[in-house]
Amino acid sequence: MKKTLCIVFCFILIFFMSSPVLAVETPTVSAEAYVLLCVDNNAVVASKNENKRMKPASTTKLMTTLITLEQAASSNKKAEFKKEMIAEGSSMYLKVGDIVTLKDLAAGMMMASGNDAANAAAITISGSTETFAKLMNEKAKQIGMKNTSFITPSGLDDENHYSTAYDLALLMSYALENDDFAELTAKKSATVEFIKPQSKQTVYSNHNRLLSLYKDCIGGKTGYTMTAGRCLVSAARRNGVTLVCVTLNDKNDWNDHIALYNYGFEKYSSYSSDETDFVVDIPCVGGKSDAVTVTGEKNFAIVLPSEKIGKVSRRIYLDSFIYAPVTASQKVGRIEYMLDGRCIGKINLIAVNSVEYAI
Repeated sequence: MKKTLCIVFCFILIFFMSSPVLAVETPTVSAEAYVLLCVDNNAVVASKNENKRMKPASTTKLMTTLITLEQAASSNKKAEFKKEMIAEGSSMYLKVGDIVTLKDLAAGMMMASGNDAANAAAITISGSTETFAKLMNEKAKQIGMKNTSFITPSGLDDENHYSTAYDLALLMSYALENDDFAELTAKKSATVEFIKPQSKQTVYSNHNRLLSLYKDCIGGKTGYTMTAGRCLVSAARRNGVTLVCVTLNDKNDWNDHIALYNYGFEKYSSYSSDETDFVVDIPCVGGKSDAVTVTGEKNFAIVLPSEKIGKVSRRIYLDSFIYAPVTASQKVGRIEYMLDGRCIGKINLIAVNSVEYAI
């Protein structure tokens, strides 16, 4: 609803949540190392040994898949499977002479955890797995993974191949910003159409059972070797809050992720304010129109500890009048959001319409 505003210098609206926030205890987790990270504000919600260097097993393929999809976005190369690409362990069952695209190899990694797909992607992109590992480590440095060293594209054990729960959480958070990755990791299955043999199609099911066990799950990657134990990286989203969970060497990983997510979604909530609904008219001096309509440039949203949501205040700064000329989308004021005496965000107030000089 539009309201006329004659004189506005500053006013504060405070919204209080009517229901109390109940205290929740951190769940007991079986993992040797774990972290629950809030993607929206980079807060560690819960953790144990999160910076301990450990073997990540096939969660390594999060990085291999991300790089493969980035390469495919510019050039979705055809990959011919060769003898040197054969790998032990989990597989998408490529045969020598098979031809698929890079995107197909990404599907084979994320769904079936194919070590053959990882090798094929690495060699197709970089010429060798060793050169591809350099790409992986460069990307890890860019992301901020300070305790990670990649040697193999698949995650098979190597003395110098390691990461941490925290670093893998950073990787998953970063990867989710890639639309192709986010779409692929959320799938329960994917169909690969082979270029050679022609007309061959194979459906690969996602090893990430959490997609079926937990309705808020939006993706992830499993991993296992005898040395590394069970490893799991996953992500979940609920009511505007995105969390990433990583467990390393965890025999009870499915249940632990569910328990940690339930805990995290109790601890953090999204505060939002639809500022495009804020519409006022302020006087315009010297213009062909007597008033300018003002509205919020966009909606505001931020993730905070649940007990803080009701303590957010909203301050609106807008002059009592404006001089012509005014152009549409011109900044004429701002809304600030305050919590515990500090500004936690702001958006612009903009003119909806243009007003020319009066002649």
